[in-house]
Amino acid sequence: MGGSDGSVIERSWETPDAFAVIFDRHADDIHRYIARRLGSDIADDLMAETFVIAFQRRRRYDLSYAHARPWLYGIATNLIRRHRREEARRLRALSRMAALPQGREDSGPEDAVTDKLGAGGTDGALAGALAELPARYRDVLLVTACGELDYEEAARALGIPVGTVRSRLHRARTRLRRALGGPERTPSTAPQKETDHG
Repeated sequence: MGGSDGSVIERSWETPDAFAVIFDRHADDIHRYIARRLGSDIADDLMAETFVIAFQRRRRYDLSYAHARPWLYGIATNLIRRHRREEARRLRALSRMAALPQGREDSGPEDAVTDKLGAGGTDGALAGALAELPARYRDVLLVTACGELDYEEAARALGIPVGTVRSRLHRARTRLRRALGGPERTPSTAPQKETDHG
């Protein structure tokens, strides 16, 4: 069955089996996102739970959105929130287990975070730095890096304003830069400060 995610979800209101198309389109991405954050042991269960919840809430889906990815990432992120301590423990364990590199390039290690996370990699230093981020910053960073959502999609997924996404992402990157020993930005090169609304 073709059509946008929104049209498939609308069709599933009367033909519930049509929702399988949404699963087929997005299950692998959601599974990967959860596995990168919590490990593969729990990813199967939470991925399945994400789609059970999405199916149960399908009549509340805003059909003006053609793509369901942000909605699904939002559900998955809410499920991950119940496992905050487990996520932080996992990141700290990765940090301890990995051999820390002796030197880093001057280009700013936080700039490589998206590439590294997007490729599924997390070295020890990065894992430790992620573990120390406040959960609200980690959510924004990982939903954009692992989920490959743009700012508007991340805002929709997390239920926060776009400006808050930008602010939290900036703050997350700044903290990672400090934790990973990157150079401090000068006032002339620093991004303009935005207000964090929570």
